Amino acid sequence: MATERIAEFSRITKETDIKVKLNLDGSGKCSVDTGVGFFDHMLDGFARHGFFDLDLTCKGDLLVDCHHSIEDTGICLGTTMKKALGTKQGIRRYGSCILPMDETLVLCAVDLCNRPYLNFEATFDMERVGYFDTEMVREFFYAISYTAGMNIHIKVLDGSNTHHIIEAMFKAFARALDEATSIDPRISDIMSTKGAL
Repeated sequence: MATERIAEFSRITKETDIKVKLNLDGSGKCSVDTGVGFFDHMLDGFARHGFFDLDLTCKGDLLVDCHHSIEDTGICLGTTMKKALGTKQGIRRYGSCILPMDETLVLCAVDLCNRPYLNFEATFDMERVGYFDTEMVREFFYAISYTAGMNIHIKVLDGSNTHHIIEAMFKAFARALDEATSIDPRISDIMSTKGAL
């Protein structure tokens, strides 16, 4: 790899203090601490299954609830992704994955087109998994789509276990993003008929 695709980003508000370091060309090494155990588990799966090296800490107002910590982590992670991608020269741009996890089947497709859009089709039987509010899954991916500038389509094709459904989403997103960010030697410039994204 001629240029390392590594970026760092930090953001401090009255609600959260977040630091992120991301290597798009890593091996799946992950060190995360958000204060929300299930969310840490999901981010670890994202890094491992996307072969991204991820260092992330979040100190949030968890005495209120998990909302700010999870949404702001999405904002920071999406911003870091965009920085790491740089000009996007040579990347495949598109990626998709249909991922099975026991009874669950989840589809995720992404387009690194510099235009934000989230299409999210899922319902959850449980309101929480551990200390993680399930309504925050959509908010997390929405934050990434808008700060990274990407289309994200996530659709639950089958499934009943809330833990499995959410975990399959994070892993499918990781696999799709790994494909979309991959360098293809056949692409000499930007994968667009317009010549720009």
